[in-house]
Amino acid sequence: MSDNGRNQPDTDTPHPEGVTTLPDAKVAEPEQDAELDAARIDAALAAVDAADASALAAALEPLHAADIADLLEQISTNERRALVALYADQIDGDILSELDDSIREDVIESLPRNVLADAMRELDTDDVVDILEDLEDSDQAFILQSLESEDRAAVESSLAFPENSAGRLMQSETVSMPQDWTVGQAIDFLRTAEWLPDQFYHVILVDERHRPQGNVTLGRILAAKRDVALKDIVEDILRTVEATEKEAEVAYLFNKYHLISAPVVDAAGRLVGVITIDDAMNVLDEEHEEDFLRLSGVVMEASVSDNALTTARLRLPWLVVNLFTASLSAVVITQFEATIETLVILAALMPIVASTGGIAGTQSLAVAVRSLATRSLTSANAQRVVWRELGAGVLNGLGLALVLGLGGWVIFGDLMLGAVLGMAMICNQIVAALGGVLVPLTMNRLGWDPALASGTFVTTLTDVMGFFAFLGFATIFLL
Repeated sequence: MSDNGRNQPDTDTPHPEGVTTLPDAKVAEPEQDAELDAARIDAALAAVDAADASALAAALEPLHAADIADLLEQISTNERRALVALYADQIDGDILSELDDSIREDVIESLPRNVLADAMRELDTDDVVDILEDLEDSDQAFILQSLESEDRAAVESSLAFPENSAGRLMQSETVSMPQDWTVGQAIDFLRTAEWLPDQFYHVILVDERHRPQGNVTLGRILAAKRDVALKDIVEDILRTVEATEKEAEVAYLFNKYHLISAPVVDAAGRLVGVITIDDAMNVLDEEHEEDFLRLSGVVMEASVSDNALTTARLRLPWLVVNLFTASLSAVVITQFEATIETLVILAALMPIVASTGGIAGTQSLAVAVRSLATRSLTSANAQRVVWRELGAGVLNGLGLALVLGLGGWVIFGDLMLGAVLGMAMICNQIVAALGGVLVPLTMNRLGWDPALASGTFVTTLTDVMGFFAFLGFATIFLL
């Protein structure tokens, strides 16, 4: 991790105005990282079983840190602990930062303290914060104590911000320069600085109060002449983010405005950090994954290495909720017991209407939740979207009613039964289309996550209305 006393360059240090010419040198071809496949996993596990550290190192050495983390996630808990014990000296900060949150704490607990301390010192502050916020207090305290004083202060400052905020997402390592500097001064400064982050995309221009005034890309600095003022080559757009802003809002800004990095400021507008596109896209991916899981009734993600008990515990709550909501369908059916006893064929046909409505509701729901997440569905266009879904529901209902009605007439020889099927299908398609968009809109208006329970509510709505419409029309027209 680099020095945190880096945000203000030393303007008193003279820099040569000549251009340095580097001698020609042969550039070595980078070694291609190997891929993680079943054979390599088997080789690694065989080395673990044989307690052969050198064979394990040979199997894992060509792998990228993300692949090693992937391997640790795919194997069982006992295999993972044995592998970590044998490979501990080779586990670095990059591997820890790539690990899924669900197993990272287990890996950290298995590491020798000196290895853990060295690994954490390699990371930038944003990666340290990401790891620390999910650990127990004792592990947090140890890691903080192992950091250099300036890095520890930067990490503690980030941890003081609310969870899931920009302050937790940012890295404290920033490259900032006075806004009255020239390209030549900037280049000389960057060449002599020893604390630069491993990756950065912009130089942030600041005023005398250390407030961001503009972003200059490294490409523009390298392409411009030395006497050009930095403020003359700033990007057209500067988007700053308050440290207390929610990280989901930050990811939305990056995605909407195609940002590469964005300065993070405190309440007074002073530069305190920077967020880069990789961190913002990680948040966006997590948001999409979370929405997908919640639409499926899974509140938390289970790791592939979790046991059956853990997996069941994560899924059971919404299954219980669904059990109670599904009971509403049973209540509706019992109200038409006499109708079903008279026309037993209705019992076989009921699921057709209900399941088709459920599929249509899920289609409408998926589009609505996705549109809410990307801000393309707002209060400004909600009415138009509702009318569109209503129109689509009517058209789908008419098409399905024609097919199902003709089928009922041909198969059962009863024109009125076919008509009842068709009318019930039209009603349920309309309910499904409206429910799929109105339920998430309502939940979003109330401040609830529209993906959390929308699927359960929409499915219940289409089932109940499908049974009610079909059995109700059958009672009126067939008895």
